[in-house]
This record gives sequence, structure tokens and C-alpha cells, in this order.
Amino acid sequence: MAVVAVYSMKGGVGKSCTAVNLAWNSAIGSSRRTLLWDLDPQASASFILKGDKAEKDRARALVAGNIKPAKLIKPTEIENLDLLAADVSLRGLDRLFFQIGKKRHLGKLLKEMGKDYDRIILDCPPGLTETSEQILRNADIVIVPTIPSPLSERALTDVQMFLNAAGKKHAPLLPVYTMVDRRRSIHNQGLIRKPKWPVIPMSSAVEHMTQLQMPVGSFAPRSPAAQAYARIWRGIEKRLAKN
Repeated sequence: MAVVAVYSMKGGVGKSCTAVNLAWNSAIGSSRRTLLWDLDPQASASFILKGDKAEKDRARALVAGNIKPAKLIKPTEIENLDLLAADVSLRGLDRLFFQIGKKRHLGKLLKEMGKDYDRIILDCPPGLTETSEQILRNADIVIVPTIPSPLSERALTDVQMFLNAAGKKHAPLLPVYTMVDRRRSIHNQGLIRKPKWPVIPMSSAVEHMTQLQMPVGSFAPRSPAAQAYARIWRGIEKRLAKN
């Protein structure tokens, strides 16, 4: 089992769309038994996968240990892909981690759920918090969606500096340029600065995900965005194979 976290200190960078599409590629492209665990209280990934109608205010109870994961994990309409949906109760997740005082708590939950899955994809809440620190310590790879602009890149640098200063072990951070519009000079400048970073283009197909409540690969597999997500997932699989 491997854990792939999709994390950003900033919101609005395409994080949940990235998590959903990587999970789809894991389940369909790689035929992996895959779980998407939505830890973002906005529950965007849960909505896209039609899992937002679950019982409310139970996501936090799972983390607290009051409910077993098996009671909340539900199959999606996609073969090999299950969902552990988010709800607004996750807004208090950082306070909960502080209260229980267990630095390895999230890792134990992941290990328990990993008995039934090959890949667990985490849609992480934005910000640099106790929750994100636990995720960075327990993931195998952290994908960081980044808009090609100075402010978004600065947020990534801040996270890297914090982790280096803290001297804590963490998963490798793999930045991905998202929402790229090559008509914009500021985006092209970013691509020149970091020519080796993977690129997910601005796409109407990605925008339609929330309307259709489907991953891009399900309804527009030949679109540039779907092909970009597939390439990124293949790169993740290659990296995991080397570990």
C-alpha cells in the first residue's frame, strides 16, 4: 500500500480536481484497489464522486476513533475506487489532533485502511497545520498543485523552508503546475522557470467535472487535461516502484 497526498498551502489551485483524477487513474489506469480519503471540510472531492449525501458530521468521529473506517467508506460508481467522504466536522480536525496528542494517529489509521487497498489518495485541507504536518509525515509522495505565478510558487517555498527548518522527516514534495493558461505571459514565465514540472492545462473539461460529477478521464479521456493527469500518475507509479 502507498499513500499519495495532494496538498497545497493555498486554496483554489485545483487540488481536489487533481486528487479525484489521480484516484481515477489509479483505479482505472493501474487497476489498483484505490481509496480516496477526503480530508478537506469543503468536501469538493466528495461532491465530484457523488459521496456528499452521506451521514453528516461523522468524518471527525472517524479520526477520533469513535467510528470504524469500514462503516463510512463507500464504493463509488468507478470500478476499484472507494471514497471516504468529508463533511464540515473536519473543520475541527487540528483541534482534535492537539487534544488527543498523538503524533502518529493518522499513520495508524492509514495503516489500518491500507490492508484493503493498494493506493490511498488523500485530498488534504489547505494551510500548514497539525493535520498537514501529520499527512506530510505519513505519505509516500506529496503532490503539490501550484499555479504558475510568484505568489503560488512562494507558498510552496514557504512549506519547503518550514519543513527543512523543523528538521522533520517528510515525504518528497512533487510540485505540479495546474490551471496553466499559455495565453498568459505570467504563466509562460513560470513554465520557463520550472521547465521540468508537470503541467495540467486550463481546460473546460476540468471545469465540467463539478457539473457532471465525474473525473475527466470518464467523459473526456482524449482531452489534454485527462492525458496530463494520466502522465502524472504514471510518473507516480514509477517513483513508488523505486521505493
